[in-house]
Amino acid sequence: MSTTLTRSGEDITGAEPESSTNSAAAGSPEPVIRASALQLDGRRGRIFGPVDLDIAPGSLTLVTGRSGSGKTSLLLTLVGRLRPNRGSDLTVLGRRLPARAAGVQRRSAAVGVHGLDDLDEEVTVAATIREREAWLAPWYRIVRTPDQSRVDEVCAEVFGRNPTPGARQLVHELDEAANLQLRLALALLGDPLLVVVDDIDALHDTESRRLVWESLRALTRRGVTVVAAAATAGELSRLGWDTLPNHVPLPGR
Repeated sequence: MSTTLTRSGEDITGAEPESSTNSAAAGSPEPVIRASALQLDGRRGRIFGPVDLDIAPGSLTLVTGRSGSGKTSLLLTLVGRLRPNRGSDLTVLGRRLPARAAGVQRRSAAVGVHGLDDLDEEVTVAATIREREAWLAPWYRIVRTPDQSRVDEVCAEVFGRNPTPGARQLVHELDEAANLQLRLALALLGDPLLVVVDDIDALHDTESRRLVWESLRALTRRGVTVVAAAATAGELSRLGWDTLPNHVPLPGR
């Protein structure tokens, strides 16, 4: 069975982002993600799919499903890190996948994926930011360890009105929400057009999850398309947002 975007049980495939105006007159923007019969098999059989997607730029989409439903694999497929089955039709950022995966990887980021963007917990926040900036900089540029003002600048958009981490603070001293928010801030240094975020409900308390959801909504306001994964969508109705994220439920396996 194919999966389409839904909100409150209604089919809203191709739903517009919060910040967009009614495009009926102006013409809809080209989707950031368009997929038809997207599926992935592993050694033990089907991992996810088939899934149909039509995701607009600057939108926030939530993928839900219980453990083993393929949420993480779907996110990694959308950013060109996994190769879907033959017969899948997937275009991301105007590039057909998997043929043009390298271009998608350059303009996207995966956050919160265990083993992919984990942070060294025994170094400072400033050193963590320097490492990412050095990785992104040309080989000839000297990248110095940032001071507190630079840390604030890097983190401000993601942390919003909440305090940004201290430059000398060790990563293991950050709480769960701040750790994930720092990883989002690091991802933004690469100026991605698409960000996928895994396992938000691994954050143990409701307030931590609320802070992260607000950070993700802030990213969509600057035009970044965000696809996040969680077990359920139950708590989103309690955020008080006028418009809830698009919803893609994955069946369990």
